[in-house]
Amino acid sequence: MSASTRHFARHYAEMVAAMFAGMVVLGLPAGWALAAMGTSWSELAPAPMLLGMAVTMTVPMVGWMRYRGHGARACAEMSASMFLPAFAAAGLLWAGLVEDAGALLALEHVAMLASMLAAMLLRPAEYACGAHDRVPERVAA
Repeated sequence: MSASTRHFARHYAEMVAAMFAGMVVLGLPAGWALAAMGTSWSELAPAPMLLGMAVTMTVPMVGWMRYRGHGARACAEMSASMFLPAFAAAGLLWAGLVEDAGALLALEHVAMLASMLAAMLLRPAEYACGAHDRVPERVAA
């Protein structure tokens, strides 16, 4: 496997890890906040739940991308790759084509993974060259 392929695969794996970490790190406090308001993730209407899931996964993913040195454009594209599937899933719900929230959530996750990969394949140099795989310099205190 070439170095560029390894960089590309590592970036994809890091983004998936950040997404799932976000579901825990941000999803749990969001769940607690919902409980404090007398509701829960499962009691939310499916569309807000789908969008909430996109937020809890996108925020840490973009944070990690910034930490790795990616610019605003790459972060915006990757954010769009997360929200477009969420909006599409909500559209399927609103059109009455799919009513099962669990199925929509699974579909949203699969579509997010594919959409992320598509965004990366559109700009392979951004993700395969390793130029952004650096830890930003720390300013001594």
